[in-house]
Amino acid sequence: MANGSETPVADTVSSAIRRNVEAVAKLEAAFLEERSRTDRIADAIGSFTGSLKFVVVHAVFYGFWIAVNTGFIPGFPRFDPFPFLLLSMLVSLEAIFLSTFLLMKQNRMSRREDLRAHHGLQINLLAEKEMTMVLQMLQSISTRLGVRLAGAEIEELSEETSLELLASELREKLPEE
Repeated sequence: MANGSETPVADTVSSAIRRNVEAVAKLEAAFLEERSRTDRIADAIGSFTGSLKFVVVHAVFYGFWIAVNTGFIPGFPRFDPFPFLLLSMLVSLEAIFLSTFLLMKQNRMSRREDLRAHHGLQINLLAEKEMTMVLQMLQSISTRLGVRLAGAEIEELSEETSLELLASELREKLPEE
């Protein structure tokens, strides 16, 4: 604040926006809370594997393994000589399990995005219905006041939108994958 007369952004947020943010936060918290134990484990593993800490732990572990088995660290017996077949098997097993956990996390995130998209669609349909009603009211007021609204577009927009017709039209026009 330059002169002290400006209000912070947080103070200017309307109560409606604040309620919407709180509603979204509650939905997100509920989604996280409803996760199964398996989902929580998959999320924890997925989050860890996507971190720099994971890379460092693996670099140190594999570096130590290779250093021991090539004889760079005296006092440790070589148990997996070059070409490190045991290490290769461990890395392969780890890759199998990590990819499975990551796919589990991606599937859950996909379900979450589908839920968000469904909520967005519901809100958009409600907003479209509200706007149609506003246009119809505006037409009615204009007619009563003797004001002529120009354009066929206003007439078209003030008609109810059929979701079934819209979905059918989209299926016909959109290319299939």
